[in-house]
Amino acid sequence: MSQNGIKVLNIMENNDITQSTHLQPPIRIAILASGNGTNAQQITEYFATRPQVQVACIVYNKKDAYVAERAKRLGVESRYFGKRDFEEADSVLRYLRQQRADWLVLAGFLLLLPPKLLQAYPRRVMNIHPALLPRYGGKGMYGHHVHQAVVEHGERESGITVHLADEHFDHGDILFQARCAVSPTDTPDDVAAKIHLLEKAYYPAVVEAAVLGTPMPTQEKPLA
Repeated sequence: MSQNGIKVLNIMENNDITQSTHLQPPIRIAILASGNGTNAQQITEYFATRPQVQVACIVYNKKDAYVAERAKRLGVESRYFGKRDFEEADSVLRYLRQQRADWLVLAGFLLLLPPKLLQAYPRRVMNIHPALLPRYGGKGMYGHHVHQAVVEHGERESGITVHLADEHFDHGDILFQARCAVSPTDTPDDVAAKIHLLEKAYYPAVVEAAVLGTPMPTQEKPLA
């Protein structure tokens, strides 16, 4: 199915992703983050009571990223790798394999993954973007920059997009979108608050559906 020129993936129709969970060992995910780590914590807490999926580790690319402290408090293995480590990919890939990671889940991760990592996890790398792709995506479009652009362009809605990652920023088959209203009086901070609510409500469940090959959650109506 196509949406605004980008393919929207029906996860249940893709045999490469759909997996039987009957009598299977847990699927292990590695979370990649660059900053505060709110989404990483929410995903980890979500799967703490869902044994079919385990958070294998949290990988971060900024030494002072607060996500490292969150990982410590959550009791999750974590490791720092710098930009050059990701560009060369070998040490990162070796660590992910040591942790037996089956999927990579990007949660506020700001680097573009190199081909070597994408090839090691074909169609098993997902990302969340704080806007309705294909609008307001691409290099430099993250966090406050996205919400500022949404407000400046007079948009009346925004939302989140979860998609399979590829070699381009904010590009790849869309797995899920959820929407929120944007009023004429909303500031970028107001929009950010609504986006955070959507991320908390949907991203962990979308991750679960994607890795298990089960139906995606649905949004009955846009967040006001």
